[in-house]
Order: sequence, then C-alpha cells, then structure tokens
Amino acid sequence: MRFILNMIWLVLVGLWMAIGYAVAGLLCYILIITIPWGIASFRIANYALWPFGREVVDKPGAGTGSDVGNAIWIIFAGLWLAISHIVTGITLCVTIIGIPLGVANFKMVKISLNPLGKEIVKVP
Repeated sequence: MRFILNMIWLVLVGLWMAIGYAVAGLLCYILIITIPWGIASFRIANYALWPFGREVVDKPGAGTGSDVGNAIWIIFAGLWLAISHIVTGITLCVTIIGIPLGVANFKMVKISLNPLGKEIVKVP
C-alpha cells in the first residue's frame, strides 16, 4: 500500500514539492552562509518525493542553535513552503482518493517550518 501511495504522491504532489525544496536549497547554497539550511532543504526534498513509510523525528542533541536557525528559516523560506503544503493538502482533500495525500501534506507542514534538528527515519 505504501508503494502505491508513494507512486500517486510522486505524480500528483511529490515532484513539485521536491522542486520547491530544491530551489530553496540551491538559493541557500548560493548565499554560502546559509548552507546548513540548504542541507536541510535537500533532505526534506528527498522526503517530499517519497514520504510514505518514513517519518520525521527530533534529532538527539539538537539545541538552541537549531531553534535560532529554524526562526530564521521560517522568515525566509519556511512560511512559503508551509503555505504551499496547506494549499496542496486542501486541494487534495477534495477527492476521496486524495485524502491520504492531503493528510500527508498537512504532516509535512511541521518539517517545512522547522527543518533543523530533525531526522527522517524509516517506519518499520
């Protein structure tokens, strides 16, 4: 079932969301000082391509630096990415088949706002 959901996700949403995160990551790499946000953005882009069967957990040892970095991220990129997840999630929930994809989109809002100090792990 995860494979089928991931394939539908990839076609309808995943590719576009991953491109959005990749663009944000490239901009962060161009500015050099924001490379840590670029790394997090590419990690989320990978997650946005294939989310079912994986989940986001807090990284042990992430502290105040992650919180400060997340506050900066929200201002420059996180808010726009979160809005795109919310709009896409609402759009997907219009159809019965799209409801699980919409719910997955809503779950991704949290990581789009706070990417630093998070880790993506496989669900058993």
